[in-house]
Amino acid sequence: LAYAACFFLLPIVSVYQERRIWKHPLPRLSLWGCAKVYWYNVYWLTLSQLGVLALLPFFLLGVNVEIAASLVERYTAYIIAYIFVGPVVIRGNENLPPPTQSVVYIANHSSQIDACVVYFLRRRFKGIAKKEIVYMPGAGLLALMARHVFINRKKGSNKESIQKMYAETAKALKSGKSIWIFPQGTREMIQQLPFKDGAFNIAMESQVPIVPISIQIPRRGWNQLYPFNLLWNRNIEPVILTIHKAIPVTKDSNKEALKEECFRVVYSVLPLAAASKKTK
Repeated sequence: LAYAACFFLLPIVSVYQERRIWKHPLPRLSLWGCAKVYWYNVYWLTLSQLGVLALLPFFLLGVNVEIAASLVERYTAYIIAYIFVGPVVIRGNENLPPPTQSVVYIANHSSQIDACVVYFLRRRFKGIAKKEIVYMPGAGLLALMARHVFINRKKGSNKESIQKMYAETAKALKSGKSIWIFPQGTREMIQQLPFKDGAFNIAMESQVPIVPISIQIPRRGWNQLYPFNLLWNRNIEPVILTIHKAIPVTKDSNKEALKEECFRVVYSVLPLAAASKKTK
């Protein structure tokens, strides 16, 4: 019972976290917006749990279910986006690397919506996420099955966790997989937070290109009457993902210049914000 209750209690925390991000000059989350965030998370955890139950027998027998788990994540993202978020538009498709090419994808991180819409790129990747996600019902075990990379941000354990992260990402890139990381490290709707070093260290160590992606969330976001406004309005504000040209990276690349270039490219198509443009 306690485990089942988590599917309905944890989304309350998610509402609180998301509500803190939507602040002036953006519209505050309305009651309707809060309700959508809540049910978005309930659906995410529940659909993930259904996928886990389907894959668990194979997982316990030692079968590699990474691909299947990744597909469950992708279609879960599609479902909750179509129900709660709205249309997702991809721009710059010609810049999207082929599925067989190893790259490091980076993007700005504004909202919980980001973690859903990135799957519309239709590319497999290993994400970098905080370790606490593992303990989320449904979604945590599914992420383990998909073999994402987790980092312990707790002081004292951080250094060892980061070293492990670099080892796992290097192995993944060498095997032909790609990495997805939000270099800001946290969500922020107003300020353009500086990029941290992790994504750039990963790319330089493995000498793979970085593909910058801009995620633009509508100003009204969760507060839109979607999906009900489909009944009278077909011009729904979409979430827009802009794929930029890949940036070549070598071990000799100037990391600070690389961070500055990626920061500039990512924010070049996004609305102006009250931003600190430092990238250190």
